[in-house]
Amino acid sequence: MDNDDFDVTLRAHPRGHWLLAVAGELDHHTAPRLRSTLDDLPPAPDTAVIVDISGLNYCDSSGIAALVGAYRRVVDPGGRLVLAGPDHEMMRLFGIVGLDQLFTIRPSVEEAAAALSS
Repeated sequence: MDNDDFDVTLRAHPRGHWLLAVAGELDHHTAPRLRSTLDDLPPAPDTAVIVDISGLNYCDSSGIAALVGAYRRVVDPGGRLVLAGPDHEMMRLFGIVGLDQLFTIRPSVEEAAAALSS
């Protein structure tokens, strides 16, 4: 797999949250890029992160581990994290491995932002 098939960006969302957009194939080749980007997040109790996975088209066990790592990085110090935009296949995968029980998941970034703002 070519790492050009993966993109991860971190920016501020207009509502004051962090928006982490993940697109392409999240696997053992690309998961380190996600972890590296997470290092830019402040580990603080007031950190709120939306992880936009609407552009994610593949996720293996390394990708799942990276998403769980993101959760721990944000939530363990008291922050909040919401996944946004999974397609049907990603929701099926999350259901199989139990991530649907761990994560708050919303259909869109704006719905995730609203969940974090409430």
